[in-house]
Amino acid sequence: MLAAVAGIAVIVVLIMALKLHPFLALILGSFTVGLVAWENVNDVLTSFTATFGTTAAGVGLLIALGAMFAKLLADSGGADQIVDTIVGHASPRMLPWAMALIGAIIGLPMFFEIGLVLLMPVIYLVARRAQVSLIVVGIPALAGLSAMHGLVPPHPGPLLAIENLGADLGTTLALGVLVAIPTVIVAGPLFGRLAGTWVQVEAPSTFDRDEDEQGRRPGFALTLASVLLPVALMVGKAIVDIAIDDPDNGVRRVWDILGNPPIALLIAVVVGIFTLGGGARFSREQISSSLERSLPPIAGIILIVSAGGGFKQVLIDTGIGTVLADWATERNISVILMAWVLAVLIRLATGSATIATITASGLMASLMDGLSSGEVSLVVLAVGAGSVFFSHVNDAGFWLVKEYFGLTVPQTLKSWSLMETVLSVSGLVFTLLLSIVV
Repeated sequence: MLAAVAGIAVIVVLIMALKLHPFLALILGSFTVGLVAWENVNDVLTSFTATFGTTAAGVGLLIALGAMFAKLLADSGGADQIVDTIVGHASPRMLPWAMALIGAIIGLPMFFEIGLVLLMPVIYLVARRAQVSLIVVGIPALAGLSAMHGLVPPHPGPLLAIENLGADLGTTLALGVLVAIPTVIVAGPLFGRLAGTWVQVEAPSTFDRDEDEQGRRPGFALTLASVLLPVALMVGKAIVDIAIDDPDNGVRRVWDILGNPPIALLIAVVVGIFTLGGGARFSREQISSSLERSLPPIAGIILIVSAGGGFKQVLIDTGIGTVLADWATERNISVILMAWVLAVLIRLATGSATIATITASGLMASLMDGLSSGEVSLVVLAVGAGSVFFSHVNDAGFWLVKEYFGLTVPQTLKSWSLMETVLSVSGLVFTLLLSIVV
């Protein structure tokens, strides 16, 4: 336990105080755990590098494919098409709900930061059209983005938690969507209307777009189908696995291939080349350029996530999982609640949802024995919900929202930070409610 605390403390200090890159902080934190636990340094290195490689091979592939699809979606104008279509059919009263839907749809394939940058022009336009505070329509969109980021694969955090805990991806995806929908409603349109009463911010015209400069875009139905294709394939596999018990059944074997996450995302990218790239009348060179430019920005993310996997394994090697399991058994604490609390504490300390997910899921790995597939997936969701709790000054997302929305630090705390807290607590509540029937 002391080794784990020391390792986490080193990571927190290096990231917060010394502003060291999380990749290096996770490596140094891993060696700290090994040294305090009196483990052989070579054994620590072997454990770290082996798991680093397996994590990069599994999760890294999914992150790369997801980034390629997201870049195609953005460059082709498909994301704009989804946004403009939904907003254009919403009444002023329904705009916050429409923005929550947009945030969730855009958040399915995209990282939070990419989705935020993409949505800001639309958030500004909608706020001016409805003549309401930027918070009223901005918070619902952010809630949709953040919920997808924390709860629904193929985002890096949920993917790594799935791998660490041995959860089924299709089951987790299906349950994640069930939890995300009511969570977004509570933290988005409902809380956004309340937050808009105490934080009044007018939308600037910074991101006004020249419609004449926009080229051809893929149609709404085609774009939406492209976005939902990998989700449908993975959920379809989960449904077939439940409906057909025989693993040698022909239908199940086909779906085992189609619903395999790397295959599902690869299919989405290939289809997206024709539906999104073709819909925007991209040349072969434009499609190639879009795919190529998608990879450099996510290199750091893959390294951080892979290093987090190595750190997790070093933690497990100390035996802390057994200690936590015994402690939880003695006190009869729900593993779902315990997973959420651990993620919350690490999130508050490091400011990183990804590191909170990596560390909390690593600490919980030894407690999964005897749990059903559905129960393990709920633990993944609890970790994801805890990982977004109260974003504050040590979180890069806090400053991103502050600058884009033109807020002061107190205003950001009263809007964005509280929204993240409502999202986290709501996610836990709905996960616990779902555990009653799963």
